[in-house]
Amino acid sequence: MMRTAKVDFDGIVVVCAKCAKRQGFAKRDFGRSLKKAFRREVRGRKIKVVETGCFGPCPKRLIAVATQPSMGRKRVMLIDPALPAPDVQGLLPDLGLDAAASPPAVNVGSGKR
Repeated sequence: MMRTAKVDFDGIVVVCAKCAKRQGFAKRDFGRSLKKAFRREVRGRKIKVVETGCFGPCPKRLIAVATQPSMGRKRVMLIDPALPAPDVQGLLPDLGLDAAASPPAVNVGSGKR
């Protein structure tokens, strides 16, 4: 028998922990900064950010990130950890969420480069 449970988030983003570590981020730091950028971009909507194991591509100087729709298309997004928050909007349409009209210009990541 399978059961379901209600969740309190509107979208999910999965981050490769190995990529984040290789870029100099401490455990869960990149996920936290990404979630903070989403919080500023999408007011009133909750995004769950989860770190997981390797996705496979292992890009140099990039971090592998996936959303539910991208995984359905068998795609992983490779993003620059120094990406400014307005550029994170590229992930938002994939989540099915609308971005705020004028997002703040802050850096998503702060890892060693």
